[in-house]
Amino acid sequence: MDGMIDDDGPASTARAATPARAGEDAPPGGPVRWPELRFDNSYARLPEAFHTRLAAAPLPRPRTVAVSADAARLLGLAAQRAAEPEFAEVFAGNRVPEGAEPLAAVYAGHQFGVWAGRLGDGRALLLGEVAGPEGSWEIQLKGSGRTPYSRGADGRAVLRSSIREFLCSEAMAALGIPTTRALAIVASDLPVVRESVESAAVVTRLSPSFVRFGSFEHFYAAGDAAHLQQLADYVIARFYPELAREADPYLALLGEVLRRTASLVARWQAVGFCHGVMNTDNMSILGLTIDYGPFGFLDAFDAGHVCNHSDDSGRYSYAMQPRIAEWNCWCLAQALMPLVAARGHGPDDAKAVLTRWGAAFDAAHRAALRAKLGLAQAHPDDHALIEALFERLQADRIDFTLFFRRLSRVRAGAADAGHDAAGNTAVDGADDGAGPCRDLAIDRAALDAWLARYRRRLALEARGDAERAAAMDRVNPKYVLRNHLAEIAIRRAREGDDSEVARLLKVLQRPYDEQPGHEAYAALPPDWASGLQVSCSS
Repeated sequence: MDGMIDDDGPASTARAATPARAGEDAPPGGPVRWPELRFDNSYARLPEAFHTRLAAAPLPRPRTVAVSADAARLLGLAAQRAAEPEFAEVFAGNRVPEGAEPLAAVYAGHQFGVWAGRLGDGRALLLGEVAGPEGSWEIQLKGSGRTPYSRGADGRAVLRSSIREFLCSEAMAALGIPTTRALAIVASDLPVVRESVESAAVVTRLSPSFVRFGSFEHFYAAGDAAHLQQLADYVIARFYPELAREADPYLALLGEVLRRTASLVARWQAVGFCHGVMNTDNMSILGLTIDYGPFGFLDAFDAGHVCNHSDDSGRYSYAMQPRIAEWNCWCLAQALMPLVAARGHGPDDAKAVLTRWGAAFDAAHRAALRAKLGLAQAHPDDHALIEALFERLQADRIDFTLFFRRLSRVRAGAADAGHDAAGNTAVDGADDGAGPCRDLAIDRAALDAWLARYRRRLALEARGDAERAAAMDRVNPKYVLRNHLAEIAIRRAREGDDSEVARLLKVLQRPYDEQPGHEAYAALPPDWASGLQVSCSS
């Protein structure tokens, strides 16, 4: 979403590649020397066609709102650094760490299914790439001011959207879903106009790479085969070196990206995550969740749920996400075709790779759903059982997260609905082996019928109830970033109280644990939450 911001206008003329902003004061002070940040800026070594070098726009009186110690460890950066005066200055963009080479990357993309042309980092700067203890991470400042790709917009992010991205990036990582990470939020009283006047903020994002499908589309659309190949070769050498040995490394790259993307979206579906804006410029070449904008986790289940208020057609609804991801892979394939053709292959070869989508997604999705239901062995009737469950979830708008978390308390057995394992009639609300799931349903009798069927299926499993329940609780989170939880943290931060951001982060970093004392974070959303809306400005 960095190339599609709140007040889009015509693309501005690119500035000359320079680390300073004409007509603006240079960032105060010299480079910050943090020896643990060891920069090796591979993307900056690519030619000028890939990026524009410039400094961030100074952010007045920055303050640190929140820091993820887990993300800091990825860089080898001690969380205690956040207490140093330089921390807010660096991650506001006011000062540059020694060894960094700030730049804004260019890319293009299809937005809502329509070719949007050149986009790029319209409100983000890549500081550089740090060699961390367990791998390299690019550090990016989102909300750091205008770039040549801002299309007339201000290049700023607001505190509201920064808190949402910070929390969800770290929450997704804790859920085990591939994602970019978030190091910190730095805020300022600088006013920013969106639907109303809000305050500015910068969120620091981390990723092994921010290259997107749209990065390839940019050079393809420009007819620039040389730079297209250079980008592909860079990605393969740095992230997929094993593909260089393939007969056609570019077809192999397409296949691996397709596989990772299918696996990613299957995981989204399994936790009820809706991205909101699956444009090709928001699709990671590494199969990561990237560019958190109008995202949302399902509360009451609705396959047609659209989390983005700007998505009038429902293109990016929950149910559509797998199809859109596949469509995006076709766009990537088209962008790679000049390289594929140069290797002596044609469209049919690319189509043969793309036809793997269905099998890749279905295998990943079915495995995830079987794990959620505690089914260690596949059974011929499992698909029908799962289909029947989702019909019930849809019919009664049952809370997605709570249902699957409570499902682990169902006991195996051949009892009929309303009867215990001995065949005795169960009193409504008594423990008859069906667990507390029925409390979430409107039509209890219908859900009881499904639960009886499910219990009979569990009786075919080799695992006992306790072992199965423990395994289910490791894949069915108790805590997700529901919109109302983020909204509470945002409102308090706007009032000057950042403590709820830190408290919520701590809960979300242990999504599968019970966490006594924090049950309110796992409760059904309050009535006022139904009125919350998020859009591309969120």
